[in-house]
Amino acid sequence: MFVDEAEILVRAGKGGDGCVSFRREKYIAEGGPNGGDGGDGGSVWAIAVDDADTLVMFAGKHHWNAPKGQPGMGKDMSGKMGPDLILRVPVGTLIHDLETGCLLKDMCSLGMKACLAEGGKGGRGNARFARATHQVPREFEVGEPGRERRLRLELKLIADVGLVGLPNAGKSTLLARLSRARPKIASYPFTTRHPNLGIVELSGERRLVVADIPGLIEGAHEGAGLGDEFLKHVERTRTILHLVDVGSEMVTEAPPQAYRTIRRELEKYSPALAEKEELVCATKIELPGAAEGADELAAAIEQPVMRISAVTGTGIESLLEALWRLARPVAVEKPAWPPAPPGTTPD
Repeated sequence: MFVDEAEILVRAGKGGDGCVSFRREKYIAEGGPNGGDGGDGGSVWAIAVDDADTLVMFAGKHHWNAPKGQPGMGKDMSGKMGPDLILRVPVGTLIHDLETGCLLKDMCSLGMKACLAEGGKGGRGNARFARATHQVPREFEVGEPGRERRLRLELKLIADVGLVGLPNAGKSTLLARLSRARPKIASYPFTTRHPNLGIVELSGERRLVVADIPGLIEGAHEGAGLGDEFLKHVERTRTILHLVDVGSEMVTEAPPQAYRTIRRELEKYSPALAEKEELVCATKIELPGAAEGADELAAAIEQPVMRISAVTGTGIESLLEALWRLARPVAVEKPAWPPAPPGTTPD
């Protein structure tokens, strides 16, 4: 089950209480105070991992409590510290404070850590209060409570390429062709109910991460169809691959109109999303009349349109190379520093 939002309560551990104790041993008169300090409570941490791709583990469990610190003991022994609680979240998780509405951390890279709630400090034992004028202290400190926070977790998938288009534009079929992902494929709208990620292998040990987003319809930015529930996942992609069905009998809009419908939804949802690099691709080119539909689309939008068939494999290699150039542009080589003196030849 794909879950991309969850609300949880995290509570750090309470610090252990300090101890009141006095040294009592045979042949040793007037033993002094020897009560130890309490241990610190455990903190709650989040860490971004790559072996999780959903927040489902937080959907069924809303309370996450770190262990408390143990109280101090006699013979100047401190209590054991409570171990930290580590929450493993997918890369791309945003952590919001529900009370303030602030974004606490964007877990956008693998291995990133964030302290969500700090454990309470342990209290001091009576040995800490001994003075020359106060040799029999009975004071001690109670451990501090751990911090408590209500959080909202929001997952935004991170991918090189995001597939967008009307329902039945061929997004799931293309993802299944390019990768080992196995999204549901059927001849009716909205067969994709949640985003799917696929790893696409290219020659030369190159790879792309492709995200298949459920089909959009007019009004999606306001919640129509599956709504803007999944548009947020496209925000993280470097490149948008806009698929337009130009040959199927199930097409309800002409290719140019289908293209403009999706563009309007992207622009209304987020201007920054609409400004991302886009590659327009005509799908199902193997069907009768599809070539004419692709020509009509290219003429209407006045930009190049790639043509592919996920069934026969036509145009797939060219598409992957074009996506690689957009999603992974070659870095500009930086000049050497310090620069070589004029008239010299670098080694």
